[in-house]
This record gives sequence, C-alpha cells and structure tokens, in this order.
Amino acid sequence: MLEIEGLDVKKIEKIKEACTKLSFVNGFTTALDVDQRNQIFKLSTGSKKFDKLLYGGIESMAITEVFGEAGCGKTQLSHTLCVTAQMSGPNGYMGGKVIFIDTERTFRTDRLRSIAERFHLDGNTVLENILCARAYTSDHQYDLLKSVTGMLHKEAGVFKLLIVDSIIAHFRVDYYGRKEMAHRQHKLGQLMACLQKISEEYNIAVFITNQITSDLTNLEQGDAQRPVGGNILAHASTCRISLHKDVNERRMAK
Repeated sequence: MLEIEGLDVKKIEKIKEACTKLSFVNGFTTALDVDQRNQIFKLSTGSKKFDKLLYGGIESMAITEVFGEAGCGKTQLSHTLCVTAQMSGPNGYMGGKVIFIDTERTFRTDRLRSIAERFHLDGNTVLENILCARAYTSDHQYDLLKSVTGMLHKEAGVFKLLIVDSIIAHFRVDYYGRKEMAHRQHKLGQLMACLQKISEEYNIAVFITNQITSDLTNLEQGDAQRPVGGNILAHASTCRISLHKDVNERRMAK
C-alpha cells in the first residue's frame, strides 16, 4: 500500500483500523460461531483395534503424526485413510474429499483401488475424490500448502482430510548438517504452523508421516530410534503414533 501515490503511513493505519472494525480481522468471534463451525469428526483407520487406540479414529482440527522405519505401514495407512475419509461415519459424518501431498513418490492408484474394493466402493469414484500433488522441494511443499488454503476456502466443507507423506523428507535433503539445523527447524516450524491453521480454520483432519533416526543416547532404555524433527514436530503434532514390526513381522502401533 505504501507504493500507492498519496498514501502515507498514517492513512494506511486508518484504513486498516476501519477494515478491522468492519470485518473482525482482529481474530475475535463469538463462542457460538466457534461452536457451530468446529463440529469435530473422526476418520476411521479401517481397523477397529486401531480406532480404539485413537479413541475413535483420526480427529479433525488436529495434526496426527505417524512415524516409523521404512516398510512399517505408514504409506499404507495414508492410502487407507484416503478411502475411509470418503465413507460415512458416526455422529452424522457424511464423508468428503481428500488432498494428498506426496514428497517421496509413494502415491499409488493401484493401492487405492485395492482398498476401495475391500470396502466395496467404486475405484473410479474414490480416485475422483482425491486431489494429489507431488512436492519436489521443501519450499515447493510449503507453496502447495498455501494453494491448499485457497481450495479449502473456495470449497468450504468439501475436503475432510489432508495428508502429507512424508513431512520431513525434503527438509533432510535441503538442509544438511548442524550448520543448517536452526534454519531447517525454523522452516519446518513455519510449515507446521500452516498445517495447524488449516486444520483449525477449516475443520479438517491433517495426517502426516515422519521418518526415524538413530538415537544412541537411549540405548540403555532399549530404544535406539526416535522420530526426526525434534521438538518442532513433537509440539505441533496433536497425536503421535509409533509404527513398527514385531519379531513375527506383524505391524504394531503405540
């Protein structure tokens, strides 16, 4: 606005003040509006035992993070949620569309068709209700989230689930070494803040997958692995799920 001829700082402040009075830009709203807008729902994981562990499923207005080693079932769970999010559920949930941001080329339509068949759904209809995008860098990943905000605003209430698989992959490549750690965590924090805002503002469930790394300090406790991302991811995620395989190759969650 400063570039517009005839507008100085004082005039701009008066314009902003007027806009605030007219449109509640200051962020305040009535508790009743909040209550009516924020009818939280839960998405089934496709497993009754898993849903019970999560007190009903993946919750809207929250970020659910699942972490584990390669092949433990993170991406399979992501694909299953793409299907179950479209199915009706308890408390009047009618299903909705899904947005999938793929950072590691894990998105597979054949998997989705197989899962749709398991739930007796039409494969083409399921695929039609999923918007997917491939992120090539951490910056591109953030830009895609900005475009997601526009879609959610344009089609309010249509989308019920946003998946990012995986949240950390590009950050580990784009920011390497201790010297870049602070910058990486700052950028990751911005990304997570964006996800938090999306989940709360549009009452949508956010599901992210994360990788693990070695943690030699916990060898004595028998746990030599921990999720990547440090406190930034730990504090931003509403629910954290650890996936692993037992000695019999069965997938376990906690």
